[in-house]
Amino acid sequence: MSKKPYYITTAIAYTSGKPHIGNTYEAVLADSIARFKRQQGYEVFFQTGTDEHGQKIENKAADAKVTPKEFVDKISREIQSIWDLMNTSYDKFIRTTDDYHEKQVQKIFKKLYEQGDIYKGCYEGMYCTPCESFFTASQLVDGKCPDCGREVQPAKEEAYFLKLSKYTDRLIEHINSHPEFIQPESRKNEMMNNFLLPGLQDLCVSRTSFKWGVPVDFDNKHVVYVWIDALSNYITGLGYDVEGNNGDLYNKFWPADLHLIGKDILRFHTIYWPIMLMALDLPLPKQVFGHPWLLQGEGKMSKSKGNVLYADELVDFFGVDAVRYFVLHEMPFDNDGIITWELMVERMNSELANTLGNLVNRTISMSNKYFGGVVEHIGEKEAVDKELIDLVLGTPKKVASKMEQLRVADAISEIFTLFKRCNKYIDETMPWILAKEESTKPRLATVLYNLVESICIGASLLEPFMPKTSAKILTQLNTKIRTVDELKEFGLYANGTKVTDKPEILFARLDVKEVLEKVEARKAEEAKQSGAAEIKATDAAKEEGAVIDLPGKEEITYDDFAKLQFQVGEIIACEAVPKSKKLLCSQVKIGSQVKQIVSGIKAYYSPEEMVGKKVMVVVNLKPAKLAGILSEGMLLCAEDENGNLALMIPEKDMPAGAEIC
Repeated sequence: MSKKPYYITTAIAYTSGKPHIGNTYEAVLADSIARFKRQQGYEVFFQTGTDEHGQKIENKAADAKVTPKEFVDKISREIQSIWDLMNTSYDKFIRTTDDYHEKQVQKIFKKLYEQGDIYKGCYEGMYCTPCESFFTASQLVDGKCPDCGREVQPAKEEAYFLKLSKYTDRLIEHINSHPEFIQPESRKNEMMNNFLLPGLQDLCVSRTSFKWGVPVDFDNKHVVYVWIDALSNYITGLGYDVEGNNGDLYNKFWPADLHLIGKDILRFHTIYWPIMLMALDLPLPKQVFGHPWLLQGEGKMSKSKGNVLYADELVDFFGVDAVRYFVLHEMPFDNDGIITWELMVERMNSELANTLGNLVNRTISMSNKYFGGVVEHIGEKEAVDKELIDLVLGTPKKVASKMEQLRVADAISEIFTLFKRCNKYIDETMPWILAKEESTKPRLATVLYNLVESICIGASLLEPFMPKTSAKILTQLNTKIRTVDELKEFGLYANGTKVTDKPEILFARLDVKEVLEKVEARKAEEAKQSGAAEIKATDAAKEEGAVIDLPGKEEITYDDFAKLQFQVGEIIACEAVPKSKKLLCSQVKIGSQVKQIVSGIKAYYSPEEMVGKKVMVVVNLKPAKLAGILSEGMLLCAEDENGNLALMIPEKDMPAGAEIC
């Protein structure tokens, strides 16, 4: 009997930089669902990958002095390595620079153009470079991008447009007749009330102001705009062909069972993508789930805020499965989750080390101590046993129900309720008391058997979420993972099986103070490695008494100039100053210290562009307040005759703190 197919996708990660733990959460979430579906007997195809075209990539590659392809090759490898580190079991990692994908995108664009769903026009509006999106003035929020909150710039260019209005009524009817299509419910209401019901404007689907994209093959001035390119990956990755020569994977797995995406790109996946599919006369995905964000403290993780946490950094402290547990368990169904070092340590100690790790260790240790590691069911059942067994046998159904609703955090909680009940069972039965009398040894054997059997079922249920931990537990118990049918029975653990004689510590307890100290030490070491080298002024320059000649300024002597202290700084965080049209507030690392500097360069640089730049800084200016914010220095800029500004940056890569002389 053939297995029922199940196709799940993540949004493809944008190759502008290393993904933070919030981005990584989505890949882990999709993996847990894919693993659970496989456990249920589905034939799963799990696709993820990278989105590699667009103006932002072109700009970043130019800044890095490499080609766009070289830039995305490096970032894509980094993203895939993090997905691999987190043990995600994807079946395909697609890249939008893959040759097959690019050719099909060109065919899709041409087909839509030839059938009249795409037409040429001219776009004039406000453009957000980071989001690669155009907006009308009415769509802006406080004059900024409604999606990311960054500055937008006026833009006008020739472009092709997709006729969204042609399909609006049909999409509204589909959403109303398929209440499961957009989840959670609040996301559906947002799309309907904010976009569909007020009426859609046609979508810009090509660009001429940059070249890093899939060329429109019948109009070489244009490249295909990012969303037609990126969204098409869900079908091109399966071997979709516009001309009808579809691959076997497409025929088996499309339409997708689940598109798993962040809530910030819901509009593209529940409006633009379905309309593209309608225009191509293809089935729509069965469900789009817009998951919430994982916040660092109280704010969204952002490089411009300098509050980014990365998966590999967290794994160094806690291990892969602990990080998987945390991001999956701490993310509510439809509200944002919080991640902090303190909270991770608390969960590590209370749930992983104590509830689970201690349970497994105690059970194995008692089996070895009292019966030489041999587990047997030789005593009579008592009422307390039935209570445990009923809860254990009821857990698989509860987990399946939660997973059917995509309530992954709740599913994990059900499994840990099982482990907590096992710990309570130990307290209730007190094996150490039973071990004192020979007459109660059969009862003790049954208690330990019940514990081992319960842990086996719990560990099998845990596999989609913490696969390495599940395998370690089952290996120590000298058994294998249970199938769905086997989870319906209690007592399948073979009598006489011997557990390991050396139980492994699954999770070590951590001291929060020590963890925070290590985090700070790591930051300090990174600062030390990137800075603190000094470049001394040459004796010749001192002896010559150099004179600085600035047009429009009076001449100064070397002694006047020597009063100024210039050093190389590295911008580690940057934010726009609220209610200011000109000012950015940067945190600038100079050697071992960080200075806050306010600069009037908002029209020329976004906060995200500023982060990571090496700049030239006047560091000994008397602090002053600009727009009520303390500024402790000045960033040096050059200005041309048209008033355009550019930051002065070292020609070579110099460490933060190097003196400029």
